[in-house]
This record gives sequence, C-alpha cells and structure tokens, in this order.
Amino acid sequence: MSKPKIEIPVEKLELYNSLIGDNPKIERKGKTTPYTSINGHMFSFLSKDGTMGLRLSEKDRGGFIQHFKSQLMEQHGRVMKEYVKVPNDLLQDTEQLSEYLQKSLNYVSELKPKPTKK
Repeated sequence: MSKPKIEIPVEKLELYNSLIGDNPKIERKGKTTPYTSINGHMFSFLSKDGTMGLRLSEKDRGGFIQHFKSQLMEQHGRVMKEYVKVPNDLLQDTEQLSEYLQKSLNYVSELKPKPTKK
C-alpha cells in the first residue's frame, strides 16, 4: 500500500516562490520539495506541510529563535542543527523575511564549496 501524497499548501508555496523570486541571485530548485542552494549547500527549503526551514549562522540563528520565539527545524524525526523553523506569520512578511534569506545566503556562500558529482 502506497503512502498518501502530501502536497504543500498552495498559499505557502506562492509565498516561498515570491520570497525567492525577489532576489535575482537565488534560484529555486526541487520539484516536489522546493529548496535553494549555492555551491552545493542548501540554505532554505519548504517542507511537505508548508513549513519553511532557513539555514543561519550560529549568531543569526540564536537571535532569530529568540526574536521570533521559534525553534530549530525538524525533518523526518531529526533536528536540523543549522536550520530554524520560520513562523507562518513571518513567511507572510516576505519583506522582513528577505533580510534573513540574505543572511542565510551570505552564510552559506562563505562555506567551502562541495565537490560536484558531474
């Protein structure tokens, strides 16, 4: 018996696409699980239930969690140590969230590129 297909809520996908689309340096990837990455490092994604995860530096992560009363992101039963869970009301405020998306992009851009498999 196959698992029922879970689809991301349309309104959350539209908000995520809008957020990503506002920054010409960022390309959305993934067909079923939308995400962004640079140099082989993922830095944002939208889970199947429409929750956004955002990868931040240790300094930015602590401030984000405290300011937005958020927590670390969990996926498939495990905590993603560098990712914060973006609250729904912040996802709707793409102007404010875009500042954190840029911080995420800046952080990941400083990491050593992963080797390509091609």
